[in-house]
Amino acid sequence: MQPVPNPVKTSPGRIPIIPTKTKTKMTLILLVVAFLYGLSAYVTEAYPNKIITGLPHAIDFVKDDLYPPNWSYYKTVSTRLLETWNIALLSTTIATLFCLPFAFLMASNINTNKYLYSAIRFGMNVLRTIPELLLAVILVAVVGLGPLSGVGALALFSLGILAKLLSESIESIDKGPLEAIRATGGNVFQVIRYGAMPQILPHFTSYSLYVLEINVRASIVLGFVGAGGVGQILKQQLNLFNYANVSTIIIMTFIAVTVIDVISTRIRERLV
Repeated sequence: MQPVPNPVKTSPGRIPIIPTKTKTKMTLILLVVAFLYGLSAYVTEAYPNKIITGLPHAIDFVKDDLYPPNWSYYKTVSTRLLETWNIALLSTTIATLFCLPFAFLMASNINTNKYLYSAIRFGMNVLRTIPELLLAVILVAVVGLGPLSGVGALALFSLGILAKLLSESIESIDKGPLEAIRATGGNVFQVIRYGAMPQILPHFTSYSLYVLEINVRASIVLGFVGAGGVGQILKQQLNLFNYANVSTIIIMTFIAVTVIDVISTRIRERLV
């Protein structure tokens, strides 16, 4: 008998971790994104050398004009910072009170009427796309200069944001309690009260605090269009070239916003 030859052992082909087709797609996407960034920099003339050449001028401005601050101006700044906080707090409070009905109407697991659902969601999307600065300009023309226009603009803008965030949280909650309440004959209000609210309450509080942080910063910017707050005196002092007062406003605003952000972040971390 002739010996049977051993079969040739062929090593299996190497299986790539990422398929070649996926690699090609990712490469093309990265090239397109890089091209768009380059095109944006070219159109806007946002070249890095401009930052490098302009840096000495910025340093000279801080050293020669902003320093030293005029600390005797702190009383005026403190009053306007308190006004800024009140604008942010009132606008956030108004938005949190009115966002709950809209959020439940925007949740498909609560609102089963598809026409009402689509109409409310479309309205909130439109409201959210309007910048708060434009809302402030419109309200300044309607109610005049002052904090009231700032409160109204931020309340409308915050309403769209909170309703959107909260509706997504409502749609992702556990459906078991909702179905159990419906099975026992509970109406929609009982479903919301006993099935949905206990699940979304931590998220609702966290989102409200997050929007409050946003509104504190936004209310400073709204002052530039006459909507009250510390931004209004910042614009005035810039127009008068009182850079020592501007420096005081910037330092005190930075400290106030940082303290508010730290406190709000700590509270949100404990809630969620």
